[in-house]
Parts: sequence; structure tokens; C-alpha cells
Amino acid sequence: MAIPVGAKKPKAMTKKNLQYFEKRLLEERRRVQKELGHHDDLFGATPQSADGDLSSYSFHMADQGTDAMEREKAFLFASQEGRFLWHIDQALRRLYKSPETFGKCHSCGEEIAFERLDALPHARYCIKCKQKEEDAKK
Repeated sequence: MAIPVGAKKPKAMTKKNLQYFEKRLLEERRRVQKELGHHDDLFGATPQSADGDLSSYSFHMADQGTDAMEREKAFLFASQEGRFLWHIDQALRRLYKSPETFGKCHSCGEEIAFERLDALPHARYCIKCKQKEEDAKK
């Protein structure tokens, strides 16, 4: 991305801020992995062992429907957490590979506001560019 003549080159994030965001991303990563571990336990449970009943008799149809719905919800949440983990890992790669560009918008090259990165440490776009992207999807 070329910087227009006469424009100031965006300054790089301070080492202290990079360490702060690394810590935030690693904490989020641990939290998501722990959450995915809980979902893994749910997927590994059989319907009989899930409620503590180890008999071979089948559940009532309504119970089976409820269990299927709960497994489907757990799968949905695990899928969302998995995508979130991917975004966190991508942010960590950017931070380690090219720390001088971490915290810069992938679209316009401007600094992403500290507040936005603090709330969403894996953000790739400044709020203006993200808003444009969201508006284009509508």
C-alpha cells in the first residue's frame, strides 16, 4: 500500500501495546480451547451415559428429540468457537510475523483504535472500513 506524497507514515504500535495484545490474544485462545474441551465432552457422551442411566433401554421419543436438539446446539456453539479460535490464531500469526503492521487496517492502512483492538484483539479493519464492509453485505 503506497503512502501518498506529503502524508505521514502511520507509526508502529509500541512494544508495550504489542505485549498487551499478545497477552489478550493468548488469554482468549486459552478460554476458547477450554470451551471447546467442554463441547468435546458433550459430543463424546452417549445418550444413556449423558443422564447417568447405563441401562440398554431406549429413551422416550421426546427425550431423544430433546437430546438431539441439545447436541445440535452444542455443535453450533463449538463451530462458532472454532471460527473464533481461527481468527485469534490468525491475529497471533500477524503479531509474530510482522509486528510493525499489527493493529493497522488491512483496507486503508490506518491505525485501528486501541479501544477497538482492546474489545476485539483479532480485528483486521478499522471501524470505518468494517462499517463499509458490513454495509456492502446488505
